[in-house]
Amino acid sequence: MASFRKVKSGWKAEVARKGVRKARTFPTRQEAKDWAAQAENEVLNSEQIAGSGTFGELLDRYGREVSTHKKGARWEIIRIEKIKRDKLAAIQLRNLKPADFGEWRDRQDLAPASIIREMQLMSAALNEARKEWGIISTNPLSDVRRPKKPQPRDRLPTEEDFDRLAHSAGEDLTKATARAYHAFLFACETAMRAGEITGLVWDRVDLERRVAKLTHTKNGRPRDVPLSSEAIRLLEALPQFDPVFGLNSRQLDALWRKLRDRAKVEGLTFHDSRHFAVTRLSKKLDVLELAKMVGHTDLRILLNVYYQSDASEVAGKLD
Repeated sequence: MASFRKVKSGWKAEVARKGVRKARTFPTRQEAKDWAAQAENEVLNSEQIAGSGTFGELLDRYGREVSTHKKGARWEIIRIEKIKRDKLAAIQLRNLKPADFGEWRDRQDLAPASIIREMQLMSAALNEARKEWGIISTNPLSDVRRPKKPQPRDRLPTEEDFDRLAHSAGEDLTKATARAYHAFLFACETAMRAGEITGLVWDRVDLERRVAKLTHTKNGRPRDVPLSSEAIRLLEALPQFDPVFGLNSRQLDALWRKLRDRAKVEGLTFHDSRHFAVTRLSKKLDVLELAKMVGHTDLRILLNVYYQSDASEVAGKLD
């Protein structure tokens, strides 16, 4: 409802509809009435008005207001710009249907995991628009089938791989290529991710307590990583750089690819070191200890992938 009252500076209009309150003062009563009528219309039809924008404009706003505050901002902005080049981005929000996203999914020439990640990004933007901005009432992407997730990678480094990589990298740790391989060995020992390793500084390493403190992790939660005697040996062998390995993420990625290709080691990624480490650690630690060490928040992944004892092994532990 709108109400009007005379004040010293003119006429004050007040609007209260659907839990929204607005007020403004005008020189004349007629101006106040005109503004109140427009304000009430905007409140009552906010979704229809907002729905006149396009999905691309929604993604733009999400990128500006939400993505920029995330650790993965660069990836999200790049993905948003890519999606905006698709005809999906030109559809008005009021006209978006699950079928539009199904058609988008089916015309993508990407791996299933990549399509899933982009669908998750678009769904996050739509949920923000529904819950926080109030410009849509439903998320049409919630009813769209995701591609089937691929099987987990099972490529683990072999002894021959280690020999080839060591020969390709060399032993001089003053050289960046040798430190890239050293970082891979450290990852195989600790299950730390590449970004966690390149961000490691000496102030957060306690050699006596054998602990590395990570403040910036993939899931945003700091954690302490226990260090084996081999992990300590690898750290102590390094020249005095700070950060510890003297490399940033881009350098490590480029150097790793170069030394791997030169060693003619096929199909191995730096991240496979994490799978190697978790596989080995699962034989030493129980699932809760392992989850805390490697930063897994979903115990089901660890149980389904790494803890595969058969019934006869479990039976042997019962006596």
